[in-house]
Amino acid sequence: MNIHSIYSKISPYFRNKRFEKFIDNIQPKAHESILDVGGYPNTWTTQNPCWNSIEILNIHQINHNSPTYANYNINTVIGNACSLEYKNNCFDIVFSNSVIEHVSSWENQKKFAAEVRRVGKRLWIQTPAKEFFIEPHYITPFIHWLPKNIRIYFLKYFTVWGLLTKPTDKKIKEMLNEIRLLSFKEMQQLFPDCEIIKEPFFMIFTKSYIAFRK
Repeated sequence: MNIHSIYSKISPYFRNKRFEKFIDNIQPKAHESILDVGGYPNTWTTQNPCWNSIEILNIHQINHNSPTYANYNINTVIGNACSLEYKNNCFDIVFSNSVIEHVSSWENQKKFAAEVRRVGKRLWIQTPAKEFFIEPHYITPFIHWLPKNIRIYFLKYFTVWGLLTKPTDKKIKEMLNEIRLLSFKEMQQLFPDCEIIKEPFFMIFTKSYIAFRK
């Protein structure tokens, strides 16, 4: 078993439920364009297929020429979510799932939020909640609440991610520098014109936040 096999068993349930909520709340019309920031084609072709014109932006190239996607209007591009090369309001909908926490810093998160708000008329931007007791990238409780300089010593031997992937010290530092989880208050600051939806876990905890603009 590796970390990806665990993700493959856990993530689809939550992602599928979240995508159903996206469809219910956003209700994309067939003629509307969608920008998916940091996503993958299978988000739009499984469970609830979406036939819109969809542009998927990532920092690296993604192959979307599989026969699986042949009947879908999907285009993939390389770009920087913190500096989007699009005109204002050029997409009807901007969608992003668990990406904004990967842009390294609060300053970059502010840029990310400003850019998606600028290019999209409507928004659906999800991110794991800092307040949730399990850190989803390491699949370990409480580790993300420790100071960064202490966290570095625990990641290799005291997290599911560390035990399964056996990361080098360089990789640990890269992960620490890459991931910055957001609190509810920070989401409100980043998306002042959006409703911040709390995604529940067992009706008690908040697992993630979604910035939703109609």
